[in-house]
Amino acid sequence: MVSEFSDAFLLEAERHAAWGAAQLDALTAFLPEGPWTADLPACRYRQGELELRVAVLGTYDLDEQSWMWGWANPGLRGTEVVALAGAVERYGRAHGIAELTEEVLHLSGFDDPRRAAEMLAFTGMGVAEAPGYIGVPAGPATQVYFLPDDTRVPRAGLDPVSLPRTLLTGAGLIGYSARHVVGGYFDHHGVPQRVESGRIVADLPGGNAVEVDFDAAGRIAGVGVKVLP
Repeated sequence: MVSEFSDAFLLEAERHAAWGAAQLDALTAFLPEGPWTADLPACRYRQGELELRVAVLGTYDLDEQSWMWGWANPGLRGTEVVALAGAVERYGRAHGIAELTEEVLHLSGFDDPRRAAEMLAFTGMGVAEAPGYIGVPAGPATQVYFLPDDTRVPRAGLDPVSLPRTLLTGAGLIGYSARHVVGGYFDHHGVPQRVESGRIVADLPGGNAVEVDFDAAGRIAGVGVKVLP
């Protein structure tokens, strides 16, 4: 039984916190209201009038308070619909992140098992570089999590105006390592970055720079965009 996540998992989760939160907002705005259906062999998900190609990331059993990765599901193992989940497992093995390689994680030891399951889904989404995840009830005690695998889903871009809010929001989600949140955000967007006097400085498209300062506790103390001549 898992009662807390490892440092390796938390640091990986933090890398995706800022861009992932922005991306989930973009996906929520894109998805229409309406009931959902899925054709798993065809990798198709339908919600309202929208049909998307998807992958199964994992499932959460509310009664057992356990998470099963899609690649470990006996009924789906080896099929196309769990290929993205399989990539998450391979990443976990390559980087020594046990939470991404255990077939089933029993989460009843957490103060909030449901939130722990959402953390697994969020981190799996980030590792797979998917444009969000969709969590929907698949029965009275089962929640299934899909990854959109469709180019029509809009990708949240880097907006210098909203950048301070985006980074601060991301840093507040988990609260483990704000530096990994900031670094992961710029990595995701392919923005060159460097450390100068303890701050992270990134060169934005268009020639400007953003400076992110941290306080003694490692929290974000300020985000400033420097307009270069």
